[in-house]
Amino acid sequence: MAESEPTMENSDSADEEEFNDVPNRNQSKATSLSVTTEPSPPVQISVDEISSEALSLSWDTPAGGVKSYIVTCCSEGNIVQELATDRNRLTLNLMPGVCYSLQVSAQLPNGGTSKLAVTSVRKKPYLEMLLKDLGLEQHYKEKLSLSTVLQIDQKTITDEPARRNSDLPWYFLKKLMMVNVTARNVKCTSGCESDFDDPAGNTESDDDDSCDSQHLDDINPLDIITALFLSSDGFVQQEMALKMSMCQFSVPLLLPNCDTKQCTLMLWAMRDIVKKYRPQSLSESKGFIEERIVLSELPMISFVRLGECSLSKSEILNKLLSNSQQYHDTFVHHNMECGDSPKKISNGLAEITWYLPCGTKNMDVFSKPVAIANLHGDIASVETQFSFLCQTSEAVFVFFDNLDSECKILTNQHHKAQIFLVGNQQSTPSSKDARKKVATKFGFNKSNVLLKAKNMNDADFVKDLRKKVSYVVENSKMKMRIEQMADIAHELGIKVDEDSSECQNAKKNADAITAEIHDILKYKEDQLPLQGQIWKELTRLEKEEFRLRNVGSQDIEKYKSDLQVQKTELREKHSNYMSNAMTCFINSISSPGIERCYFLRWMRMNLDNVSRLKLSGLREQYKEKCKNSENKEEIKDIDRQLSSSSLGTEHFFREMGQIYEASLSLTETDPSRQQLQYLPKLCAELLLDGFPVELVDGDASNIPLRWVSDVLSQLNDLVSPKSKILVVTVLGVQSTGKSTLLNTMFGVQFAVSSDRCTRGAFMLLIRIDEDVRKELNCDFMVIIDTEGLKSPELAQLDNSHEHDNELATLVVGLSDITIINIAMANSTEMKDILQIVVHAFLRMKEVGKKPKCQFVHQNISDVSAHEKNLRDRKLLLQQLNEITQAAAKMEKKEENKSFTDVMEYSPDTGNWYIPGLWNGNPPMAPVNAGYSEAVYELKKNIIQILGSCASSANNISEFTEWMKSLWTAVKHENFIFSFRNSLVADAYMRLCTEYNQWEWEFKKNMYTWVTNAETRISNFGTFAVKSEMSDMRELLAHLKSEASTELIKWETEILNNLTQYFKQTEGHVYLVEAYREDFVNSAKSLRQEMQNSVSNQLTAAADIRQGMAELDRIKENHTNELEGRVRALIGKCREKKCEMNGEDLDDEFNNMWEEMVRELHFLKQKPINIIAMVQLYLRDNLQHKGSHVCQLLGEKSLKDCGVGHFTYTVERRLEQFTHILYSFFNIEDHVMAVQKLSDSIIMTCSQLVTEKMERKNNYHDTYIQEILHTIDEKLQNNQEIKTETEFEVSLKQHICGFAAREFQKMHEDFIQVNDPYRCLDRNKEKFCADFKDVFHERDQCQKKAKEFTERCLRPAVEDFVNRSLGPDIIGEMLSSKQFSTRMFLQYSILLDLLSKRDFENYQSYILSYEEYVKKWILDQIVKRFSKGSTTFEFEDQHIKSIINSINDAINKAKGKSGDFKTFVEGICQELGDKLVISQDALHAFMILNDADQEQFAHWLTDCVKVMAEGLRETFKETNIQMKLKNFHVKPQSVLFTRLIGCGKQCPFCKAPCEAGRKDHTEHWTSLHRPQGLGEGRSATTEKLVTDICSSLVTSDIHFHCRETNDERHPYKQYTEIFPDWRIAPDVSLQASDYWKYVMKKFNTKFAEAYDAEPADIPASWKAITSKQAEASLKESFHIQ
Repeated sequence: MAESEPTMENSDSADEEEFNDVPNRNQSKATSLSVTTEPSPPVQISVDEISSEALSLSWDTPAGGVKSYIVTCCSEGNIVQELATDRNRLTLNLMPGVCYSLQVSAQLPNGGTSKLAVTSVRKKPYLEMLLKDLGLEQHYKEKLSLSTVLQIDQKTITDEPARRNSDLPWYFLKKLMMVNVTARNVKCTSGCESDFDDPAGNTESDDDDSCDSQHLDDINPLDIITALFLSSDGFVQQEMALKMSMCQFSVPLLLPNCDTKQCTLMLWAMRDIVKKYRPQSLSESKGFIEERIVLSELPMISFVRLGECSLSKSEILNKLLSNSQQYHDTFVHHNMECGDSPKKISNGLAEITWYLPCGTKNMDVFSKPVAIANLHGDIASVETQFSFLCQTSEAVFVFFDNLDSECKILTNQHHKAQIFLVGNQQSTPSSKDARKKVATKFGFNKSNVLLKAKNMNDADFVKDLRKKVSYVVENSKMKMRIEQMADIAHELGIKVDEDSSECQNAKKNADAITAEIHDILKYKEDQLPLQGQIWKELTRLEKEEFRLRNVGSQDIEKYKSDLQVQKTELREKHSNYMSNAMTCFINSISSPGIERCYFLRWMRMNLDNVSRLKLSGLREQYKEKCKNSENKEEIKDIDRQLSSSSLGTEHFFREMGQIYEASLSLTETDPSRQQLQYLPKLCAELLLDGFPVELVDGDASNIPLRWVSDVLSQLNDLVSPKSKILVVTVLGVQSTGKSTLLNTMFGVQFAVSSDRCTRGAFMLLIRIDEDVRKELNCDFMVIIDTEGLKSPELAQLDNSHEHDNELATLVVGLSDITIINIAMANSTEMKDILQIVVHAFLRMKEVGKKPKCQFVHQNISDVSAHEKNLRDRKLLLQQLNEITQAAAKMEKKEENKSFTDVMEYSPDTGNWYIPGLWNGNPPMAPVNAGYSEAVYELKKNIIQILGSCASSANNISEFTEWMKSLWTAVKHENFIFSFRNSLVADAYMRLCTEYNQWEWEFKKNMYTWVTNAETRISNFGTFAVKSEMSDMRELLAHLKSEASTELIKWETEILNNLTQYFKQTEGHVYLVEAYREDFVNSAKSLRQEMQNSVSNQLTAAADIRQGMAELDRIKENHTNELEGRVRALIGKCREKKCEMNGEDLDDEFNNMWEEMVRELHFLKQKPINIIAMVQLYLRDNLQHKGSHVCQLLGEKSLKDCGVGHFTYTVERRLEQFTHILYSFFNIEDHVMAVQKLSDSIIMTCSQLVTEKMERKNNYHDTYIQEILHTIDEKLQNNQEIKTETEFEVSLKQHICGFAAREFQKMHEDFIQVNDPYRCLDRNKEKFCADFKDVFHERDQCQKKAKEFTERCLRPAVEDFVNRSLGPDIIGEMLSSKQFSTRMFLQYSILLDLLSKRDFENYQSYILSYEEYVKKWILDQIVKRFSKGSTTFEFEDQHIKSIINSINDAINKAKGKSGDFKTFVEGICQELGDKLVISQDALHAFMILNDADQEQFAHWLTDCVKVMAEGLRETFKETNIQMKLKNFHVKPQSVLFTRLIGCGKQCPFCKAPCEAGRKDHTEHWTSLHRPQGLGEGRSATTEKLVTDICSSLVTSDIHFHCRETNDERHPYKQYTEIFPDWRIAPDVSLQASDYWKYVMKKFNTKFAEAYDAEPADIPASWKAITSKQAEASLKESFHIQ
């Protein structure tokens, strides 16, 4: 800012004087001065562009008063504008692209003028300004890509109107991509603002600044279209042109760039437009022409404007092209919304459209096809475009109002076209003269001039114009393909959009491939051989491997092995083959960046052209041959050719996939294989670029699994970690508009040609924008388009294994939402797909997947369709219910009675009614706006549904896993029983692991609680207990109530955990929703089981303690008596007043002892007759069986039972003979099954007895009750083994017999140990020593402290540690993965067996599974804790804990007043809830104790430290085996019970059940094995058999066993005999390699062990290695 400098002028006097007061107050004469300040210039000038023509100028007001401002605008030294204003802002209208100098000066009221404030500005060009206004500025250089346009963002799924100019292009694109004819109606809502509003926020305006509001002007749709084409890459341009053509919008032919003054021929943009029409010459034959529009030779009629014209050229053209029944705005005109807005960048735009006849005379405007071009702007300013049209058109119609007589623009052209003048008769006389001159110059006659008379309406005028155009069309001599126009464009300096090197190189490569195609069938055989007969044969072999339809009487595994050999040979035969065409194709798609995309577009278009030509010819032949019924064979051959003559890029990709799969048969180091490893990544990149990839090969009805899996794996790597996807699929009858529906909904481009219906299934990837990603919880949406389904007749409803069912099951299984497309309301076509769809949904429900579905009824245009069709929706639901029942019957899942049992479905919200696609009659009909709007509403609803179920989003690798397992399952005939999926298995495993952790927390806490409760019971009645209760029954009732509360608390905890677990969005918990109720029941069952167990333990502990109370009282009286006599003896000895040595004192003590023993009454406890008590409980257990049982029990004394081995025998001769016969053939009969069951029960009960014995407690009745309960439970769980009452009685007598004897011995041992005399006698030496100490008055403090520590505390501490260590070790073992679930246990055992490679181990595992597992678990515990570090940590932790408690107890006792006895009792009382101190030891310690309390406490603290170290050393030196014997809770038993599960084994191969819950209703195992390993052999050859039940259940082979009463029964229907078993086929063909390897390796040894002949090992088994066996194990158990 320049500072103002004041200037001064004198007035009346030249002398300066000071004004001073004089002393006498007189003043001198005044001097007058006049001072003028120069005004400050304006400061802080800022310039903002608000439109292409206008800019806003503003500045800060300078200091001082300002009257006005003068603004001068100069360019190149010339003043352009000079304006005065009294405000500090101004809007100027200036030319774009020009540099201006802007000068602002301020004027004061006195007329003074400030210095100039100057700034300069370059006015942005029109295009740059408009692009900025539209928010497309960045895309002018970095072109808009198709993936950006098609991505799902907030704009595409909301109805938010355009509020700023920058919203307009996206609003247009959104509507256009959904083929909505209202797309050009783009306008901001009222009050919207441009991106270039005044930043200062000033909104004032007056008449002088009317231009100030120009930024609020609407933008002409043509400007938006032009801007978008200029800002987009070739593929977006092509997509826009295609969609505009479908909407019957004109499309750009010549695209202007108003800044560069150049235009571009949009040849590439129009390449993909295919039109189908019927000229009237073909109306009788009903033929039609379908061809790519740029290749069509059509006459072109162009319409241009010269100067101003009062007629609306574009509106006239719209009327010209529309018939009386169907008006459509093909061209934008001034009467359309925003059509009257001034065009800023679209002058010079030449648009083109095509009139194509339908063959109906009354409806066709023109009888022949014609191209119509419309040039916007005055031809005087766009001469190049006009020249181009004149050289490419048959005729040019020039609209005008006034003609220059010279008319140079018309006379200077090298015309090839006829020129027609179209004007308004209301023109001036001079114009008429000019018209005559021009007519004379050109030799025009009246027919070349068309004038609209004053009184002529538009309809009559259009009629006249149509006549002239029709005449030109009918007599056209110049027909030109748009493709040919490129040469003329080049001559005129017009760019062609195909001129880029990438496009031309791609065209060259594509042409090189497609030029070789002459005969499609032969070409496919020669150049694409792998997808032909070879692939179909591989598909047949692969499905036969699973379905085994032709196995006959052959050995199944040998048959499967032979099939694998055939597959390998087929693959190897072509593993190195690649045709020339495929070499070129792969090289071309390996091109960098954009060239690859161009190549694929060229390939698709070229192949479509070839196929269209071929199919057109075949259709004509077919039509001719059908005229004669004798040509049946020829017709059949043409029909076959029609089916096989389709050729598209999918065939090349399919071949590429087959080449890749064939290469995998080579070794990994083979150069040919290594060279092809990049192909999946190549395809993944294309998928990411938006190209569809074939998922299912519709011709072979198969998926090249390895190829597709590797492509998806590479895709996952490319996008990771943003790899979550949601899947939308469409299913429907063929030719019902499924692909069109998806194309409209998502703006994509699945093939919709009538010649080439979709075959198989294709998937396409759409990006999800950041603003929607959180809402949907996914990164991409996968769209799957499928071939049309053609259902079998209802009579064939039971045949659910057709190709349609396979495809429907696959895509429904992969989908998060499935659109069921039904054309025509209430049509019988509905039923064609409903049965297939219901089968698919039923299957998904059974395997845990819950896809959503929406029924779409097409061609329903009535606004009341939803209301009117209420009855039809109910009818649809009724049909769905009926089909569901039929499907459920076929799928053997008859509990599903209605469709709503299968999935969530509401007739009101699950049905959508969509009008027909076309608004009128094609080919001139635009897409129905109602269709687009209805599809848009459906799209929003689908997005909303997906948002609500976003927790089900898979990542790409999980999607791949689903695909593999679904496809493997559909290849079997019984999908539900064949489905195995690693995601389901993983989700189930995670749920089991979580539940097991909750269950262990429950049990661990209850173990701790019961231990503490037992401690309280054991201390009851002693001074160690703090309880105020005096009665044991009261304490027991209190503890049981407390236990019940604790159990309910933990049950609630588990149930809450389950609820929370199923609420989470990760981990695919929805897949195991079906198991939820089972786990809830397990939690409740666990609580009940624990309640019974805890109650029994508390009752037993209370009863035993109650029984000990009398003994304790007797023993206490004896010690008190002893103490009295000893003290009397001390007094007696001291009275002798003589020296007594040790021997004298010993003699005195012994005499006293003998006298006391004689005088005391030692009550000998009589043993209870345990056998009699057990007999009583046994009789009570069996009394409900009837009087016959009482008779059986009376026949044999219990004391004679349980001696020797229990053997089950049968009495009847026939049964004995059958048993001998079965034994000879090594077949398990009823006798063997019962014997096996009894052995298992006896082993379990023996272990229970052993555990009770090791506790060395007294006997309690709950022990025998527990054993009887265990027997009943085992028999109940094995009801499939029919047993007689005699067997049950005999078994229970046997078990109770040996149990009773053991319990009798335990009871007698307990009585002997607790005999009062023995207890007293055990301490005789200790009492004698105490007697001597007291006599000699020695200090006993240290000795007594040591004695208390060693005799009282140490045993109690050891017991405390042993009670605590069991749960610790269990918890530690459970923390390792191998003990987390039953499946992991099985996997770990089998892996361990494989690593040891020991036959005896395998034999033991197979024949004595439970024993082997018990031993294995024990070995793992020993192995884990042998080093001792972990065990010692636990021991040390507990020792520290209890030592701290002891020290605290000592300190608390010291703080209390009292004598020595009170001090010791105080310590015991503080420790009473942790330690059970022996009352015998404590009473013995307390007598003859004259220790000083303070000194005793001091020494006790030291002794406790020594004890702690001693315990640590003892524990360190004790091995884990010895420790395990001392634990109250046996880790090996708990782990075995927890992980062995139900103990059920596969009825065929004896593989153990792995179901994860306790109360599961269905048994299954991950890995079945050859039956020969379980002693299965051929009845004729005695050879071990190799059949595996997971293969047998898919075959037509039969089995017989005792459960079938030796009658033959199909393996396929095994569930009728074994309904609680689910034997799924192997997860893959390699899954059984583990057991195949084992049988191959130990074949001879198994044969010797089983006294059989070795099996005939299939050839493929012999090649299995140990590494492959391990891999198959991981695959079967879904181990990553």
